[in-house]
Amino acid sequence: MTADSPSYKSKTLATWIALIGGSVGLHRFYLHGFRDVWGWLFIVPSTIGLYGVQRMRHLGVNDHLAWALIPLLGVMLSIAMLSAIVYGLTPDEKWNARFNPSGPDHQMNWATVIGVAAALIIGGAVLMATIAFSAQRYFEYQAETAQGRTATPIQ
Repeated sequence: MTADSPSYKSKTLATWIALIGGSVGLHRFYLHGFRDVWGWLFIVPSTIGLYGVQRMRHLGVNDHLAWALIPLLGVMLSIAMLSAIVYGLTPDEKWNARFNPSGPDHQMNWATVIGVAAALIIGGAVLMATIAFSAQRYFEYQAETAQGRTATPIQ
């Protein structure tokens, strides 16, 4: 069995697939095949979050539905980056026992380390941005609601 055989799973490649296309579940399809239910479940919230981004681009920042949808994309990107970090930091022995039990062993290299570092930077930034965006929109909504209540005279 060679490294090119279909059953061989590279930890480095799994890390980079999660980094680049993890928000739509590509890393799950690489490791578990197209029958993986969790891989298919990544697509829906990511697509809904992208729809929220498009709504905000077309309708402006006052679109309340976009406020609710955009954080879904941020959460899915954060989950994908966390997956890349977990894959990259999994010990080689554990990785080989799980994904390459009868094939050649995978050895960690610098590409894996760089992928983990990139996932940590991107994932941290996306998670912080998602939290900040959600909190800002929530408090803006609270302020709008409070202004609307106080500005309206009681009859």
